[in-house]
Amino acid sequence: MVGVDGSPSAKAALQWAVRQARLTGGRLHAVTAWEMPSYYGWAPMLPYEEDLAATAGKVLTAAVHSVLGDDQSDLDLVERVVPGHPAQVLIDLSAHGGLLVIGSRGHGAFTGTLLGSVGQQCVQHARCPVVVVRGA
Repeated sequence: MVGVDGSPSAKAALQWAVRQARLTGGRLHAVTAWEMPSYYGWAPMLPYEEDLAATAGKVLTAAVHSVLGDDQSDLDLVERVVPGHPAQVLIDLSAHGGLLVIGSRGHGAFTGTLLGSVGQQCVQHARCPVVVVRGA
């Protein structure tokens, strides 16, 4: 499975995971997680939740299309949009997967080598092997 959030490093992770799935003949789960933002003093209406899920799904589909284009015929690909914190969603799903692929997150020359908080949690707590792919 691969975590996808639309970032350059997540797209690089998706490219890596697609190559791996094609080499092994495995099923690839492309996963995007979303959370309800915290607000103080009022709660959003229920349709807002549906908008967040739909938006997350559009981000996932756009990322998959930007990496694969229309060439998905030889790939067993499942797109999943799951509510929850991204790290916890990926950790929970890792119990049912053979490999978790994630992108790193960086903001420049030095910090570009550091792993982001979601990646750090996945590396420490995932229940299957984790591959971290750096963006271009």
